[in-house]
Amino acid sequence: MRNSTANPSEARAASAPTNFAMWLTWARIAMIPLVVGVFYLPDAWLGIHWKNVIACALFTVAALTDAFDGWYARKYEMITRLGAFLDPVADKLMVCAALIVLLWLDRVDAFVALIIIGREIAISALREWMAQVGASASVAVHWLGKLKTIMQMIAIPLLLYHDRLFDVIDVRLIGTVMIYVAAALTVYSMVYYLKMARPHLDQ
Repeated sequence: MRNSTANPSEARAASAPTNFAMWLTWARIAMIPLVVGVFYLPDAWLGIHWKNVIACALFTVAALTDAFDGWYARKYEMITRLGAFLDPVADKLMVCAALIVLLWLDRVDAFVALIIIGREIAISALREWMAQVGASASVAVHWLGKLKTIMQMIAIPLLLYHDRLFDVIDVRLIGTVMIYVAAALTVYSMVYYLKMARPHLDQ
C-alpha cells in the first residue's frame, strides 16, 4: 500500500518523470550532434564562417539551458532521479564533443583536450565509487569545479567562433587563453577531489 504521508513534492516528482527541466536536458543532448554535424556540411552549402557562428550559437544555447534547467527544477520541485542522472551526463557529453571538434579543427591542443576529458571520466568514476561506499558528500561539487566549468563554457564557444569579432576582438586568442586556464583549474580541482576521497581510497 502506498504511504499516504509521502512528501507532496516527492509525489509530484515521481508522477511527472518528464517535465520542462527534463525537456531542456534532452534538448541539450540533441544539440550535441548538431554542433559536431555542422562542420561536416560541404563548404558549398555553408561557409566556414557560418559554420563557426552556428556551432558557437548552439553551444551557447546549450550552456545556458544547463544553467537554467537546474535552477528551474529546484525552484519548482521537479527534480527527478532521471534528471539528476542525465544533467551531468549531458554536460560532459557536450564539453567532450565540442573539444573533439576543436581538436579536429586544430583549435585546441591535444594535451589540453586530454586533460579535460580525462578528468571528467576520472571524477565521474570516483563519484560513482564514493556513492557506493556511502561517502558521496566527500566529493560533492566544489567552487573549484564550478569555476572550471564556467571557464570551459566561455572558452569553448569562443574557440568555436574563432573569427575576429567586429574585426577588432581576437576571439581565438581569448578562447585559447581561457581554455588553458580551464585546463589548469581542471588539474587543480581533480587533485582537490582526490585529496578529499583519499581516506576512503586508503580503506
